[in-house]
Amino acid sequence: MEGVKIGRAKRAADSFSRARVYRDVNVLRPSDYWDYEALTVDWGDQDIYELLRKIGRGKYSEVFEGYNTINKSMCVVKVLKPVKKKKIKREIQILKNLFDGPNIIKLLDVVRDPHAKTPSLVFEHVNNT
Repeated sequence: MEGVKIGRAKRAADSFSRARVYRDVNVLRPSDYWDYEALTVDWGDQDIYELLRKIGRGKYSEVFEGYNTINKSMCVVKVLKPVKKKKIKREIQILKNLFDGPNIIKLLDVVRDPHAKTPSLVFEHVNNT
């Protein structure tokens, strides 16, 4: 059999790739760690946040600098464009799993517009200068 070239390595055609690190991570964790489709979202109150200015955008969202009127603190609000609920739940679950990890922005709240049903993720404000 002819080998398959992957990067600079050459592998036999009938072999397969398997991660050496974390390959069994989901087997060792409870289902609520990896089963994002079963996640129940606890929607917060959107009215406590004020959007101040747009600071970015992407394929799936627009990002605003925001202000929490209850605790008088700055935050960042990521307003999601219409996407499948599955994608939203996946992002929320990953952010919850990585909470307090190094270089991971903290997810503070998940809110939804009561009329348009547009979801938004509220993050801590990080000074990037």
